[in-house]
Amino acid sequence: MDKKELAKIIDHTNLNACAKEEDIKKLCDEALKYGFASCCVNPYYVPFAAQQLEGSNVKVCTVIGFPLGSNSADDKAGQAASCVAEGAQEVDMVINLGLVMDGKWDEVYEEIFAVRCAVNDVDTGDDRKIILKVILETCYLNDEQIIESCRCAKKAGADFVKTSTGFGKGGADVHSVELMRKTVGDELGVKASGGIRTYEDAVAMVNAGASRIGCSSGVQIVS
Repeated sequence: MDKKELAKIIDHTNLNACAKEEDIKKLCDEALKYGFASCCVNPYYVPFAAQQLEGSNVKVCTVIGFPLGSNSADDKAGQAASCVAEGAQEVDMVINLGLVMDGKWDEVYEEIFAVRCAVNDVDTGDDRKIILKVILETCYLNDEQIIESCRCAKKAGADFVKTSTGFGKGGADVHSVELMRKTVGDELGVKASGGIRTYEDAVAMVNAGASRIGCSSGVQIVS
């Protein structure tokens, strides 16, 4: 895969708890230079990233309920709406893994739907659609749980399903990406994230069905 084309599907990411403003500026500058799809930052830095990327094709992405996913549905919906109002164009939410483990699929669907409705209701001043990605944290899930989580995301109107936060015990793997792609078909995107550090890693995920790559090693991958 051509590296310039690969750059277009990379979410250039810095979710380090100790990230400083200069680190986020560097992230944005690199995204502009290499033509990455988005900059993914913690909610606090959404306004700053939006300012840095204003007028460009690079989107502002943020994370909700991150990294544990154990916030209430109302908390997730409220934070997502606030981030969109501050300039986020893509929202990556972590589902409640406790609900998944208990097999409470109606509640998994309801919290994803709550975030979908919350970001849809924000007046952004234009017609752009807010992209919603649902993080499953596949390292903790069996195949059945991955499949059911994908079905909930699809039913709730998400745009992507995503493998991992990068903060769990494991990251993206080919098997999970293939299973997610098979489950959602062509209607949703699949984002592989967590532990992707080389060009070969990224291409393997794309070949498995990923349409977006989340990583902090984007510059190394496409250089």
